[in-house]
Amino acid sequence: MTPTEPPRHNTSSHMATALAEARAALALGEVPVGAVIVGPDGRVLASAGNRTRTDRDPTAHAEILAIRAACLALGSERLVDCDLWVTLEPCPMCAAAISFARIRRLYWGAGDPKSGGVEHGPRVFAHATCHHRPELYPGIAESESAALLRSFFEGLRG
Repeated sequence: MTPTEPPRHNTSSHMATALAEARAALALGEVPVGAVIVGPDGRVLASAGNRTRTDRDPTAHAEILAIRAACLALGSERLVDCDLWVTLEPCPMCAAAISFARIRRLYWGAGDPKSGGVEHGPRVFAHATCHHRPELYPGIAESESAALLRSFFEGLRG
C-alpha cells in the first residue's frame, strides 16, 4: 500500500530525529543512517544510528537497533500501530524485520538503488510470502538524507 500523501502529523520532527541519529553515526565513522520508532500516541519509543562497525555486527543497522529497543520498551515482539522513520530506504534484511515487527507505516528519506529492499532490489513487501506490508512514504527529507550519504562515501573515495 503506497498512499500518495503522508498522514498529517509531525513528519519533520521525527525525520529530524532520524537525521540527528544519522549524524551521530557519521561521527563514529559509520554509514550515516538513522532511524526512529514512534508509538501510536506519537511518542518516540526508540531511535538509533548504524553501529555495524562499532558493534562489529553486520545486523546492527539503524532500523534493527531501533526495532529491538522499541520492542523492549513495549514488552512485545510486535510494534503494531507504530511508525518507523529512517533516512535511507531499508535493505532487504531491515524490510523483512519491519514486516515481522508489524510496523504500521514506514517513512524514509533517500532511495537506495544499489542495496534497497523496498522500492529497489527484491522489493520485500511486494512478495506474496510477505505477511505484513506497512504503508510506505518515500522521499521524506530526501535531499538532506542523500547529502549525508554522498558526503560520507565521497570521503571514503578521497
